Amino acid sequence: MNLFETIDATWPAAAFSSRGAVILRDGQGGGKRVSAASAPDDVSETDLDTSITAMFDQGDALFQVQGDQPRFDAQLDVRGFQIVDPVVILAGDIDTVAGDGPPKVSAFTVWPSLAIQHEIWATGGIGPARLAIMDRARGPKTTLIGRVENQPGGAAFVAIHNQTAMIHAVEVLPRHRRKGCAGNMLRAAAVWARNQGATQFATLTVRENAPARALFASLGLSAVGQYHYRLKSNPKAPHGQEL
Repeated sequence: MNLFETIDATWPAAAFSSRGAVILRDGQGGGKRVSAASAPDDVSETDLDTSITAMFDQGDALFQVQGDQPRFDAQLDVRGFQIVDPVVILAGDIDTVAGDGPPKVSAFTVWPSLAIQHEIWATGGIGPARLAIMDRARGPKTTLIGRVENQPGGAAFVAIHNQTAMIHAVEVLPRHRRKGCAGNMLRAAAVWARNQGATQFATLTVRENAPARALFASLGLSAVGQYHYRLKSNPKAPHGQEL
């Protein structure tokens, strides 16, 4: 199970290109995950410098260091790249996550997504650029809408790649948090994905997000990998571009 392939497939960049062994991603404003370049640990100095130059032609330079890549990480460090947003990848058996399913009328699957979901996502900074990512994901996919006290309370997106379902963009309205909405959406997503043939369930969260990690652990998800970003602002620009 290559979860980095699953991330690319279920939350895809708009386009991919390469500079030797370095993979460049065009995120079109969709955030770090779809904008960061990646490379093998034995990437050459030439390929790395060529890719950095190409990124500086567009804005800042951003890399994703996947798992255990000490050489690649050190190469970026000596070039002045700073660590940003360490992320934990969590996964588990889909039957465990699904359990007996969510309580009745607490979470539903819907595709295409609804305007009320867009409003919920917008409260967490998930706007049109990230909605476009959901639209371009291939393979089985759907969105979730969570209900709390007979009101829409949360939204999420899930897609499947190689029998692994990965959930993204989990957002719960502030007034409805700590009421089980996120957990209900994850269980509903797992039930849906199992019906599509998925056997594993996965998600991502920044390492420092203790509440999210506690929720995922309660549903049977455990850490199976990690990555972090390395960022360097474009020296040709007065200010770095927001990613």
